Amino acid sequence: MIFYLHCTPVHPAPLTQGSRPVSLDTLITRNLIDAELPAPPDGACALVLMGGGARTAYQAGVLKALAAMLATSHPATTPQSAPPFPFRWLFGTSAGALNASYLASCAHQGLHALPQLAAFWAELRSERVYRLDAPGWVRANRVVAGLTLARQVRKHRALLDTLPLVDTLHRAIDLPGIERALAQGQIEVLGVTASSYTTGEHWTFCHTSASPGLQPWHRPGRRAAFQPVTIEHLMASSAIPFLFPAVPLWVEGHKEFFGDGSMRQLSPLSPAIHFGARRVLVIGVGQPQRAGMGGRSTEEPTAGTIAGHAMASVFHDTLQSDVEQAQRVSQTLAKLPPHLAAALPYRPVDVLAIQPSFSLDELAHKHIGSLPAATRALDPRRGAAGSAAALASYLLFEADFIQALTELGAGDAWRRKDELMAFFAQPEARPAPGAVP
Repeated sequence: MIFYLHCTPVHPAPLTQGSRPVSLDTLITRNLIDAELPAPPDGACALVLMGGGARTAYQAGVLKALAAMLATSHPATTPQSAPPFPFRWLFGTSAGALNASYLASCAHQGLHALPQLAAFWAELRSERVYRLDAPGWVRANRVVAGLTLARQVRKHRALLDTLPLVDTLHRAIDLPGIERALAQGQIEVLGVTASSYTTGEHWTFCHTSASPGLQPWHRPGRRAAFQPVTIEHLMASSAIPFLFPAVPLWVEGHKEFFGDGSMRQLSPLSPAIHFGARRVLVIGVGQPQRAGMGGRSTEEPTAGTIAGHAMASVFHDTLQSDVEQAQRVSQTLAKLPPHLAAALPYRPVDVLAIQPSFSLDELAHKHIGSLPAATRALDPRRGAAGSAAALASYLLFEADFIQALTELGAGDAWRRKDELMAFFAQPEARPAPGAVP
């Protein structure tokens, strides 16, 4: 459990100095709690879902297991008494934004929305996400493969055609359902994060039913806008650079082109904190190490190896560093005299972060044969040390890999059952937030 300052600026002062973390002095002197922001209900929780292409099926496994835990602790006697939807705020980046939006559209179903997300992933396949017009035989010749991929880029402004994903999202995500969930108070906000190629800024698009008393914020390199989330926002947030085309969105009266929100995402917890969340469940798709794949070969890296490394850099999970920075602030605040701490404008926030316990590159290597033949053309020399595994882990929207990811997510959640149950306990049964681990 950690303390985190609720960051609503008194004036637009910068919160970073170069690349250094924000200082405690800056947080204390330049950030105050917005008096107009209503206190959240006891037990209100935010969900933050990080991005990573096909890897985000892991999140569906975690949430499915969580639903089973909560259903056991709050058994329903009738269909009408089913446990309510457990999250008041939902924020997502990249494919995590797709998951957050899917959940928001089903929030009226209460706890049942969580396993329903896993059912959606179980039916997903690569052909429903992207298309690559390259027959498998082109892999036999690098020149032919290169020409084929170049033609694909000229046609779609990226290596892959994502029209199948547009159709899938229109069918799967009930946009009016999001409006109903907001209007009926099942959720307070749905936030989707994307990165602007036009300005380099990081935008979080917040869909709310009414003004929550908080104005759009602007920090160096990142800002927010209040507007309804559409399929275009989801396509923009999940537009993996080079692989998926950029998506135009209108912001402040002009058009900008956006790509994957994981790029340059420095503060994944920030939007939830801005809305006053005091408890945040974060599900990332980072991993304890890049893989046990290193050292298997001394051969020159292939295109797939380089692309996988680039994707790992794009999707570099900043979640841990964000949490650790908040913990450092907490530890400093905890050392202050009680009378001074009581006078400071901060709120305690309980953050629980879950990430894979096993390398997803390694897991993808076991299932790489499931990739469509055309997609394997992205790495004509795949035979060297499973070099395409890292890249494949973002594109393997196939049954075997998705099942393995959801099972890993469920297993990780069950191993941390005690933590999760304590986190979702009724306020009177929960330990007081603020204890520094």
